[in-house]
Amino acid sequence: MSLKRSLLIFIALVSLLAAPAFAQGKAGIDATIAAIRPQVIQIADYIHENPESGNKEFKAVALLTKTLAENGFVIEMPVAGLETAFVATYKNAGGGPAISFMAEYDALDGLGHGCGHNLIAASCTGAAIALSKNLGDIPATVIVFGCPAEETTSGKIAMANAGLFERADVGLQMHPGSNTANVGAYTLALNLVDFTFDGKASHAATSPELGRSALDGVMMLFNGIEYLREHVRQDIRIQGIVTNGGQAANIVPEKAAARYYVRGLQRPYLDSVVERVYAVAKGAAMATGTTVTISPIKQYDNVVNVSSFMDLIQNESKAAGFAEMPKPDFNGGAGGSTDFGTASSRIPCVMFSLPVSTQPTAGHSRDMVAATFSPIGRESAVKAADIMAKAGYELIVNPALLAKIKAEWKIAAGK
Repeated sequence: MSLKRSLLIFIALVSLLAAPAFAQGKAGIDATIAAIRPQVIQIADYIHENPESGNKEFKAVALLTKTLAENGFVIEMPVAGLETAFVATYKNAGGGPAISFMAEYDALDGLGHGCGHNLIAASCTGAAIALSKNLGDIPATVIVFGCPAEETTSGKIAMANAGLFERADVGLQMHPGSNTANVGAYTLALNLVDFTFDGKASHAATSPELGRSALDGVMMLFNGIEYLREHVRQDIRIQGIVTNGGQAANIVPEKAAARYYVRGLQRPYLDSVVERVYAVAKGAAMATGTTVTISPIKQYDNVVNVSSFMDLIQNESKAAGFAEMPKPDFNGGAGGSTDFGTASSRIPCVMFSLPVSTQPTAGHSRDMVAATFSPIGRESAVKAADIMAKAGYELIVNPALLAKIKAEWKIAAGK
């Protein structure tokens, strides 16, 4: 770390400690964000400059947990059986409504931070600190969920299964966008599944009748799924590849395998489609005299959008200078899949995007890697911290709004 950057961080911390006691609430949040701005940027830059793969984000986690602990948060780590997952909790006046911020920090293998998780981690940490320092004597709880491996094994799945997210009333996250701001998202629930067929090897020329082709099973799986596509809703997406096509062309394949993504807008309907895909696989095995092993790898739920929660983010974003922050429009199609959807199926959550570039910039690209290390990208992290902290404060002091969001979420999530 450069001497200049170290001095900036020191000055920010001194300013924060020297902040007047009366600067609380949203005005206090503004003052705190201004004071810790260099620290938020330093976190974003450090994680960007030290990209780490999923479940190996040791440098990022060390910085985040150290920063939060120094600001009064109690750290639990590891959690949910994941070495780089953590929960940081701050209880004010004995605790009360619990506001959480969902930090991500893994990079894309071979690319770096092309999805902006460095900005997510920095903004969530900044929001949590700013909110915690401006509660006065209001009973409240502030939580940072440290969520590893969003790009690979999806840490939020294990954390959800461990019941961690239910510690909070709501969850918030800013995900870096392109050159525009928006709130909410139509994403697809997802099932990732491996299908392994076992047959019987034989010489393909002299005694093919003695063999049972595992590859035939895989090919019939593909053909069956093609026919299935005609009889599912239009939002269903099914994509597959052959991961093992046999051992040699002159041997009847005794083992072959495929991997499929099955996606849809709503988890209940997607579950029914997945069962039909499984039935196709079993039928393919029966028809070819082989056996099939079905191995689910992971599944995400779709992001549950809560209108009043999105309204709150729009209001706070407008105050922060973002006049236009549209809600999602399904006519524009659905996005990909994210384990944030799984978190949103456990508690009310909101995700919003802020611009990191002046030009349209594709996610998971080298252009996005550069954008998340740019002045605009850094500014998005600082602005997001301010927006999320103020939204959290509003939910703490306005129990009617919190109750409304919870009620809307129950309906949207089918609870």
